[in-house]
Amino acid sequence: MTRARVGTPAPFPLVASFLVAGLVCWLLASAALFRAAPDLARGWIATPATLLAVHLLALGFLPLAVAGAALHVLPTLLRNSGDPRRGWIGFAGLCAGPFLAVGIARHQTQLVWIAATLVGMGLLALLLEIGLLVARAPHDRMLLASRFGVAASGLHALLAFLLGALLFVREWRPWLGIPHERLIAIHLHLAVLGWLTLLILAVGRTLAPMLALAPAEPVRRRPIEEIVLTAGLWLAILGFALDVKALLAVGSATIIAVLGRFVVVLARAAHRSHLEAMEGPIAHFLAGLVFLAQAAVLAVALLLRPSSPQTLSAYVLLLLLGWAAGITLGHVGKLLALSAWTWWPPGPRPKQSAFYARHTWIAAAVAFAAGTELLAVGALTGTTGLARAGGAFLVLSALAALHGAASTLAHPRPKALLDRTRRS
Repeated sequence: MTRARVGTPAPFPLVASFLVAGLVCWLLASAALFRAAPDLARGWIATPATLLAVHLLALGFLPLAVAGAALHVLPTLLRNSGDPRRGWIGFAGLCAGPFLAVGIARHQTQLVWIAATLVGMGLLALLLEIGLLVARAPHDRMLLASRFGVAASGLHALLAFLLGALLFVREWRPWLGIPHERLIAIHLHLAVLGWLTLLILAVGRTLAPMLALAPAEPVRRRPIEEIVLTAGLWLAILGFALDVKALLAVGSATIIAVLGRFVVVLARAAHRSHLEAMEGPIAHFLAGLVFLAQAAVLAVALLLRPSSPQTLSAYVLLLLLGWAAGITLGHVGKLLALSAWTWWPPGPRPKQSAFYARHTWIAAAVAFAAGTELLAVGALTGTTGLARAGGAFLVLSALAALHGAASTLAHPRPKALLDRTRRS
């Protein structure tokens, strides 16, 4: 007799630690973006203030939030369970991310290498955990996430981290004949498209309809979208490395086509949703699609002719902040609530909605969308006032998100739940 294989999400204390720490880093990043707003409006993307804001986002908020979400979601989607001990090691390492961001911004070499070592150890522990989930996923059952997409996403995260270390060592010097500016472009797109977007694509096809209470997408035989997106990304990377615009154009067009197909999945989920009212993940998905479309327009402008530094600044904001960070932020509150609900002891339990402060998370989504748009427009037009206003809205969004998380954590939990999560 073959026992059915199902996965158990990581324990609530572990998931909550990742997600709440990520939200604290998001507050720090939003405050840094407010401070860096004048530099962004001038197109200065290499000043200490800008570097601090970008790396608090990329090394603080995103790794912690994505890891926490993955530890809750992937065991179920890949139908096997992990080891919380590796998760705690990963958490301890990734908590050094903000210190690494400060070291990079201030070019403090000793701090950078200490923090980078800790972050690297945490990243490796989490990649081992995810790699084992992928390797142990049953081959005789339908999986709800693509093995290829999850594994390739982890590999791209590692490559982006290693390339970041190389950029710090080389400073402004070329590497293998590739100028520093194009190395930064490769670093950015490995992280945003190869790590975050590919992971969104791999799990979003199932997760988006699930969170929207909509019918699931049809079963696929092959993860075509994930494979094609990866191919497009590496064509674009070759284009950056060799300075061949044709490769860059073909790779970019491929990526846009795949994301366009994914938009159809999201649109179907939104249209068929049985939710009684809008929730944070859907709101952020809708806003993220707008930001992604705007980033695509600016990408075409950057590709066709040399553009101003302000155009590049706005492109990075729309892609990294509006799309990648926004989609991630939208799911933090919902997954935190789902984790609390999942680990409720057997027997009567509150409804899922009791753990989720919907109005607070919608307010956070609205403030985030307004802040990102104002900051990007301020950067594009060189208007410091608009950029400052955008940064202020982002700080409000971060405060609202922390309030929403606090509402979930403050929900009364019986002693049986605490005993159960400790044993896990």
